[in-house]
Amino acid sequence: QRPVRQPGQGVVQRGVLEARIDHAFVEPFPVRHGSLHITASVGLAFAGPGEDVSDQLVVNADIAMYQAKRRGGASHAIIDLREALLSSDRFHIAADLAAAFAGERLDVAYQPIVQTSDGLITGVEALLRWNDPLREPIRTTTMVEIAEQNGLIVQVGEWVLERSCRDRETWRRQHPESPLTLAVNVSPRQLLAPDFASTVDDVLERTGMDPAALTLEMTESIFIEDNDRTMSVLGALKKLGVRLALDDFGTGYSSLSYLEQFPVDIVKIDQGFIANILLKPGGSPMPAAITHLAHGLGLNVIAEGVETVAQRDEMVSIGCEMSQGYYYARPMPGAALADCLGASPGQGLRLPSLGTAHPRPSPSTQSAVANRRRRASRA
Repeated sequence: QRPVRQPGQGVVQRGVLEARIDHAFVEPFPVRHGSLHITASVGLAFAGPGEDVSDQLVVNADIAMYQAKRRGGASHAIIDLREALLSSDRFHIAADLAAAFAGERLDVAYQPIVQTSDGLITGVEALLRWNDPLREPIRTTTMVEIAEQNGLIVQVGEWVLERSCRDRETWRRQHPESPLTLAVNVSPRQLLAPDFASTVDDVLERTGMDPAALTLEMTESIFIEDNDRTMSVLGALKKLGVRLALDDFGTGYSSLSYLEQFPVDIVKIDQGFIANILLKPGGSPMPAAITHLAHGLGLNVIAEGVETVAQRDEMVSIGCEMSQGYYYARPMPGAALADCLGASPGQGLRLPSLGTAHPRPSPSTQSAVANRRRRASRA
């Protein structure tokens, strides 16, 4: 909508127009056998000075309307040109993602989880990948968010679970002396889907995987969705024998009571706390605090995003038993991981490059370290 100018008045401001529309629906509409009360989902789009206000403005208003619909009845949403472009891009990503899933063009990568003290591989984390040569790589978190919005996450999540369980069983047969654990991420919408525990049970039965070797990772956001439903589902999963991990601990809606209230087995230290070891003099106290708290509750701890020797050494010093990150290995295709596992048969599974040449830190960590050095040089 364009701002509206009426005779003798200034431009109608945001909030006034949607209020007028809402008011038009306050009174019920008479129908043959009574009256009907309806609500409106209103999408508003405004164009700033110099912006193209042709047909794109109508498209933007349509995008805003669907945002309002997702919020529920009798709501409105306002979108500007930049927001519309981002929403439009996500819409196309959602359509392409659905087509990629239907066309079996999705893949799974695996990042090793190792014993911090000696680098022996104890397990792997499965990560969804979509390699589309026609677009830039899309972050896994973005894919999951979009898949949750369009409802595809339940199907994709089950596919990732079964695919990774089958891969893990292949590696177990190749290396029976050192069975690997498998960690698979679960979104709130997956967890609260009907019969999720039954789905996990069916996958375990089809693949023949030991439930004790499977870890389902979830973020703290699940605990604000529906505590009663969440507790029921987690209890059902524990009865199956799988382990549960609390991912990105300390960054969301954290509550220490969660660690006692819910049947969690593993706490994963968010990589942001690990990165701070390089950015703060004397490191960050958070990894040690989380580790000591978890151990006091009888939980295991995994450090995410370990990328340097200094970070690894800090995790060793605080007693964090497991780690993963670029210092050890980047996420890799299943075939590449199989090659790594076959490099030292009978000697414990160890990454061949560990202790020699390590992958460079991620771009985000390199940038943060560089900024700190620049600040130090100016001091």
